[in-house]
Amino acid sequence: MRLGQNFLADPNLLEAIVADAALEPDDVVLEVGGGEGVLTERLAERVARVHVVEIDERLSEPLGRVADASGGVVELVFGDAMRIDLGALDPAPTAMVANLPYSVATPLLIRTIAELPSIGRWTVMVQREIAERLRARPGSRTYGGPSVLVQLCCDVRMLRAVDPAVFKPRPRVDSAVLALRRRRNAPDERIRNLIRDSFAHRRKALPRSLELAAKRREAEAEQAGEPAPRPRSGELRHRCREALTSLGLPVDARAEMLTPAHHLALAEALAREPG
Repeated sequence: MRLGQNFLADPNLLEAIVADAALEPDDVVLEVGGGEGVLTERLAERVARVHVVEIDERLSEPLGRVADASGGVVELVFGDAMRIDLGALDPAPTAMVANLPYSVATPLLIRTIAELPSIGRWTVMVQREIAERLRARPGSRTYGGPSVLVQLCCDVRMLRAVDPAVFKPRPRVDSAVLALRRRRNAPDERIRNLIRDSFAHRRKALPRSLELAAKRREAEAEQAGEPAPRPRSGELRHRCREALTSLGLPVDARAEMLTPAHHLALAEALAREPG
């Protein structure tokens, strides 16, 4: 295993993933974690362009062979998918199909939803636990900030569970193929941060969780010599209680009890300047 990545070794599953993606000839695919190129070469046969982002440059030889054989369809980008400028990919991706490195699957999916509005659908292999978390419902123990951020923008379905035996080396966790279909673009970063902060102290009532998270952000800003983020922690708890009441929700509600739509409405209310 290189850099925490497990490579698919089952051709039937590879074909099934490509079929699940329902790609069109004019699609532009983003694949993160190209590995040895076994999925890449199948994608290249069906679409106009495949952007392959791979962090491990030791895989340049097998991926290079796939790119050369594709006749210009495959474009290789070696780097960290969490750091490279995804907006610079040209042409812009319309779909993401990948066996994602499990260590970055959740933040990477959230990043592509927010930063690549051109992507309308995702067909990705992830850890089974991640698949369950991203499609979790309010009130469940796995429901959290990532669940809300993904479900606000996408319909989420788990297509199939995957046996560890289809990978080399064999992972110690179960996997699943997850499908996301976009319904709307992501809210701005300020809204996304408020939603994340709602779950920062999930055992506490939501107003207190937001207040504590805001205090942490203020301390970080002061240490960096930057202006304190708004709204300030001193007013946030009061405004959160007012907003919950206006939404018909208990003022002592915890974040895990709110639907994604409620979280969005609450964050939008808190992001507005009082007046």
